[in-house]
Amino acid sequence: MYFLPHARDGLYGSRVGAEPDHRLLSRVSAHAVQHRKPQSHAYAPLSPVLHYNPGQGDLVGANFWDMRATGRRLGNPAAEQAQGPPTNPVEMGLPDIACAVYRASRRPYRVLFESVWGPQAFAIAWPGDVEQTCARPGPPPAGKPMPVHLGPIDRGRVGATFDQMAQSIAGYKVSAEVTQFTSKFDAALAGKARFTAQEQAGYDLFRGKAQCNACHRDGGPGEDPLFTDFTASNIGTPANPRLPYYAENRPDPLGYVANPAGSSFVDGGVGNFLAKGPQLSQPSTVDQRWVKLAPGNQARSQAPTLRNVDKRPYPAFVKAYTHNGYFTSLKAIVHFYNTRDVLPRCQCHDVGEGTTCWPAPESTNNMNTSRVGRLGLSDAEEDAIVSFMRTLTDGFMPDN
Repeated sequence: MYFLPHARDGLYGSRVGAEPDHRLLSRVSAHAVQHRKPQSHAYAPLSPVLHYNPGQGDLVGANFWDMRATGRRLGNPAAEQAQGPPTNPVEMGLPDIACAVYRASRRPYRVLFESVWGPQAFAIAWPGDVEQTCARPGPPPAGKPMPVHLGPIDRGRVGATFDQMAQSIAGYKVSAEVTQFTSKFDAALAGKARFTAQEQAGYDLFRGKAQCNACHRDGGPGEDPLFTDFTASNIGTPANPRLPYYAENRPDPLGYVANPAGSSFVDGGVGNFLAKGPQLSQPSTVDQRWVKLAPGNQARSQAPTLRNVDKRPYPAFVKAYTHNGYFTSLKAIVHFYNTRDVLPRCQCHDVGEGTTCWPAPESTNNMNTSRVGRLGLSDAEEDAIVSFMRTLTDGFMPDN
């Protein structure tokens, strides 16, 4: 049995079309927008705890594009990922983790949480001004990282309950309701379905000429086919000029500046996390042994799972791909992998952008040139790979 705050209660999910609990007063509704697209929550709990593999020469595991939810504290990257949004000033904007616990203690699902974790979870002496403190969006005031005034025992209880909330969310995400393994690929693997000729051709290309399987692994000895190797790479994605984040270099009504760099912002990815620690939210700390790896990880983003890569709420829904959402179709990103270093450079909004030319990469630091950019695929082969990736959408067969 697991506890999960429902999205309509605004605790974890008010940014994605849910009806928020307006007492949270998140900055999102007023001003700031993140500079990265959300990653899939399905299959995220299957990522290993972040570690360095000397044989590969790579960091492996964690959640978030920059790997900052390492999982090293709670033993679960997905649980630490769940701890990011509440105090992120451009997401839920709470000034203190105590505010997330306080809000949960006032919701109807409190009794469900206590039935799992015990009545001590919310046995906290809240100060009289907690509502006022939590109503002001974060970040917390300078010099006061925990603005809710609690004694040491109550503060410890808040930390334990916040961890339990995160573990409950991770437990739900790893359940068969979310992480289903019910795609056509899974059915074909079990001998219960057969690929079309185009899908099979795409799978053969995926594992061969296109080299997709090098990073988006379809399994191996002792591995589930998760379609990621949990490492990071810079594929040379162009900057996404559609992001409002580039214009958020002015203070909001409470004086917070989401993006001081303005239009010159460049996402440093995993390298920034290693060099500077978690930005905005604090799900994990950096292992100091990894700081020296920062230059080699600058601008790199985690290779996401391709499971559910084409899943959408309705056919006309436009999806976004890569860390900044630059690509809006599977065909476009496959064409980019195929032709990044073949087609000429052009400016954003050029008439041929994405077809006969590409804008420059957002960053060329550590750019992957061995498996991206010049694959020699025909248009029909690109289409076949897209057709195969569409077989990775859950819901093809009943969840047993």
